[in-house]
Amino acid sequence: MAEPLPLCYLNGDYLPLTEARISPLDRGFLYADAVYEVMPVYGGRPFRFVAHMGRLARSLAEISMEDPHTREEWRAILGTLIERNGGGDQYVYWQVSRGAQLGRTHAPLPHIARTVFAFCAPWPEPPRDLAERGVGCVTATDTRWARCDIKSTALLANVLLRQVSVEAAAAETILLREGELTEASASAVHVVLGGEVRVPPGSQRILPSTTRGAVEEMAARLAIPWRVQTVSEAQLRSADEVWISAATREVQPVTVLDGHPVGSGRPGPLWRRVYEELQRYKQELAGTPW
Repeated sequence: MAEPLPLCYLNGDYLPLTEARISPLDRGFLYADAVYEVMPVYGGRPFRFVAHMGRLARSLAEISMEDPHTREEWRAILGTLIERNGGGDQYVYWQVSRGAQLGRTHAPLPHIARTVFAFCAPWPEPPRDLAERGVGCVTATDTRWARCDIKSTALLANVLLRQVSVEAAAAETILLREGELTEASASAVHVVLGGEVRVPPGSQRILPSTTRGAVEEMAARLAIPWRVQTVSEAQLRSADEVWISAATREVQPVTVLDGHPVGSGRPGPLWRRVYEELQRYKQELAGTPW
């Protein structure tokens, strides 16, 4: 991954990222008592800002934390940060922790000033041979906590599961729990069976994915059948196509799973149509209000 862009935002100030400091007593540092978002930026324009803000609001509500900013305040903060980092194609990460509390107390949850932090990084280009070869993935048992629907900074289990794919020279780790597909360590998973895209239903086991929503919208534009339904491990392994999607991946075709080819072993026709439609959609949005 490329190094982050030079300027960050911290509690009302725009400053060099290398100079940003938080208290060691911040509850985000001590307890992972914090939530975050990651949003693509194309040509200086944030992608699906409203959806990301909706998920942030939901995550904050689920951990009993009030949002320190209105939506318009967030728009100004993030827009200024993106502009000061040169605009163009990048992504922005922002995080809200409960704040720095004098001492260390599990409960009650304190009413203290929130810590708000954001930074930008260059857009990660996909593999050059993505459209020809796709990516390889491995599977693992889903060992994460029981509230995966909250976009919490408590990501140790995700990090360890992602390391499984690194050690296997794969792109991602697709997760299974009790014989069913949940998601991947940092991606949503889409399975194509008989010309129909299937995705697992929302639950506390799965993060509500803004990129999955964008992929669903592209499928609808193309009249590709889409079904929200439990996906078994057997269906995953026998699928015609498998895709992974995330803010910094867009949507990528999985052509190898645990060393075995997915479908023909090449990126499938439905993935290609959806990917190309997403690129057209991004062009349609260029220069429009966000």
